[in-house]
Amino acid sequence: MKGRMNTQMGEVTIDNDVLAKYAGASAVECFGVVGMASVNMKDGIVKLLKRDNLSHGVNVTLEDNKITIDLHIIVSYGVSISAVADNLISNVKYSVEEFSGLEVQKVNIFVEGVRVID
Repeated sequence: MKGRMNTQMGEVTIDNDVLAKYAGASAVECFGVVGMASVNMKDGIVKLLKRDNLSHGVNVTLEDNKITIDLHIIVSYGVSISAVADNLISNVKYSVEEFSGLEVQKVNIFVEGVRVID
C-alpha cells in the first residue's frame, strides 16, 4: 500500500520505501542512535547498517493513509534508552509528517544492540 494525497493538480503517491528511507535518515540523526540494525532471523545476528542501507532497518505500513513505522536501532553505550526512544519517536514522527503530509499513527522502537563509541 502507498500513501496517497489528492491535490488541486492531481494525486500524489508516496512509496513505502521512500518513507522508510526518510524515517531511517531522521532516526540516525538522533542523539544516542549509532545506526539502524538488520536482524538475520535465521542466525539471530544483528548487524549495523551502513548509511546507504537505512531503509533496511525500517518497516513502514500504511492503513487508511496513516503510517506506522518500526525502527530497528543500535544505541550508544551509556545512554538512557527511554530518553533516546522518546526523542527518536518525536523527531521521526515530526520529520515524516512534515515530509509526506500524512499522519504518523505509531512509531515502534526495537533496540537490537548497543555499541561503545570511541
